[in-house]
Amino acid sequence: MNVLLRAIHRASLPMLRAVLMRRVRRLVLERWDGLRILVLPDVLNPVVFRSGILLAEALAALPRRDAAPSRALDMGTGSGIGALALARAGRSVVAVDLNPEAVRCARINALLNKLEDRIDVREGNLFEPVAGERFDVIAFNPPFFEGTPSDLHDAAWRSTGVFERFAAELPRHLAPGGIALVLLSNHGAEEKQCAALRAAGLEVSVHARRDYVSEVLTIWAARHPGAP
Repeated sequence: MNVLLRAIHRASLPMLRAVLMRRVRRLVLERWDGLRILVLPDVLNPVVFRSGILLAEALAALPRRDAAPSRALDMGTGSGIGALALARAGRSVVAVDLNPEAVRCARINALLNKLEDRIDVREGNLFEPVAGERFDVIAFNPPFFEGTPSDLHDAAWRSTGVFERFAAELPRHLAPGGIALVLLSNHGAEEKQCAALRAAGLEVSVHARRDYVSEVLTIWAARHPGAP
């Protein structure tokens, strides 16, 4: 994007934000790629805050290694958009969230899109609800910022030590040859977060990157060393 286009984009951002914020912290029905996404007031809107759609697109496009059953984990599922993308691609999905309203929201959306037989939504803190389980695909759109959240909705943006705990436990839940896709923002502690994945013994590489002018979002792929 050239300098003029960037300037025009920046000038239009306040008006765009004002329009989009009418769909935040409210009960709304969004649509993405043929799916209906009900968003409850205490759940982050994955369409307004584009990170949810970006990760869902990447998950939907993941190739299947073989015809064997594939298990996926959507960590911090929120509205469940990532779980829906994985389930529609034929995977058996466990969706986890600490926010009880997100758990309720994801279950509604599984029913709304007739994918409830492929999505098991569980409430809990990080990997606690899936203790001892391994997955071929693990997705996480974590809070980008450090700090104490002010409410359930803010917990999608802000946390203390969540990513470090996720990274430390991730290798035990990633099946041999599996892949974890983690979406990070250049507005957050991206370098520190990638370092936490490497410190856990995982190989980390860029899977996809999107420059939105005001923010760069990157989906990082993490694998066991030597995995294809």
